[in-house]
Amino acid sequence: MRHRELAEADCAIAQALGVVGDWWTLLIVRDIAGGTTRFDALRDELDISRKTLAERLKALTAAGVLTRVAYSRHPPRHEYHLTDSGRGLLPVLVALQDWGTRFVGGDGSLTGSSAPTSTETRRVHALVGRTLPEIALRSDTGTPVDPAPGSWTVLYAFPGAFAPGTNPFPPDWSDIPGATGCTLESTTYRDRHAEFDRLGVAVHGLSTQRPDQLRAFSEHASLPFPLLSDEDLRLTAALRLPTFRAGGVDRIKRLTLVLDPARTVRAVQFPVPDPAGSVEDSLATVASLS
Repeated sequence: MRHRELAEADCAIAQALGVVGDWWTLLIVRDIAGGTTRFDALRDELDISRKTLAERLKALTAAGVLTRVAYSRHPPRHEYHLTDSGRGLLPVLVALQDWGTRFVGGDGSLTGSSAPTSTETRRVHALVGRTLPEIALRSDTGTPVDPAPGSWTVLYAFPGAFAPGTNPFPPDWSDIPGATGCTLESTTYRDRHAEFDRLGVAVHGLSTQRPDQLRAFSEHASLPFPLLSDEDLRLTAALRLPTFRAGGVDRIKRLTLVLDPARTVRAVQFPVPDPAGSVEDSLATVASLS
C-alpha cells in the first residue's frame, strides 16, 4: 500500500499511520509534549532540516494534531501546542518507549525498576536542571493540583497503591521487581511529613492510577498530602518517565524528583531499591538544598 493511500484505508491503524507514520512526526510530538514548542528550538533539539520540520508541522497542524499559537506579532511568530487529538497520542509514545526499553534495549523481562547503569537510568538523571511543564493534575480529591506549587517540593512517583477491599492488586504484582513497596513508601512519607513541613517542603505522590483509586488508598493510609493522578500520561510523556505495564495500565517506575520553587528539578532518585529509605534520602536532600 502506498503512503498516500493509508488515510483512505478501512483499517484504523493504517489511517493513523497516514498521519503519524513518519518517524520524525512522533519525535516532534514527543518534544512538543515536553515543552519544546517553537520552531527554532524544535529544529535544534531534533537536529532536523528546516524544510523537513516545516513540512511535518504543517501536516500535523492540518491533521488537527497541533495548533499554532502566536507569541509575537512583530515579526509574526508562532509556537505549536498539542490539541486533544495530539494529547491522545501520548499513550502511544509511552508504549513505544516502554517497548523499546523492554524489548530493544532489554531482554524482554517485565520490571518496575532499572539497573543503575542503564540508559533508562541515565535518561531519568538527565532531568536534573529540567523545568517542569505547567500541567495541572487531578488529585485524590478530584481537585486540579500543580505538581510544583511554587515551593520546594518532593514529587515521588510510584507504580500503584491499593486500599484493602477496594482495588485489587494486578495479577502477579508481587512477582514484578520494583512493583511492591508503595504502601510502605507513602506511609513513611506520612510519618515523616512534619519534618518536611517544618522545612517548608511540599510532598506530592504521583501515580497513573485514577483519582478515585488514589482517594481510597489515601483515606485508608490517612495521608496528609495529595496524591496526583497522571492517568492521561501528560506528565509521564512530557518528562519521558520510565514505565512498565501491569494490569492493563501503564505504571510509572518508582522514582523521586526534588523540585525548587522555580519548578526546576534539582535532584533525582532512580532506581529506588529501598522505598522507606528513599524518604530519608529526600529529607536529607531538601535540607541541604532549601
